[in-house]
Amino acid sequence: MIVEPKDPRSVPDLIGDVLREANDLLRTEGKLIRAEISDKFTQVQVGGGSLVAGAICVLVALVILAQALVIALAHLVGPGWAALLVAALLALVGAILVSRGKKALATVSLVPDRAVEQLQKDGRLVKEQVR
Repeated sequence: MIVEPKDPRSVPDLIGDVLREANDLLRTEGKLIRAEISDKFTQVQVGGGSLVAGAICVLVALVILAQALVIALAHLVGPGWAALLVAALLALVGAILVSRGKKALATVSLVPDRAVEQLQKDGRLVKEQVR
């Protein structure tokens, strides 16, 4: 009994096809990775720009408020002590804000998760095709 092959292509042709398809797949995945990294970078840029602009506005307001507070406290404890108290209070608030900002930025992941996951799936698929 003679069994005819389902695919008339030779083994070298099939291996060549698998390698070409794997190459195309890797190129497509590379494009996906670049696009995802670009999106994440844009998100960080927009967030960072807003953060800087907001920080500048808050800084100006805090300087004016600190001056007003020093003047108000100067009538009670003297100008030197008033300036020291206001500076200590602002340093404490600043330290708390820096700590919160570091925690918020630590949760941002710049790893292209979808692309990495897809590459792992593609690798398994190529291994199955080669077998």
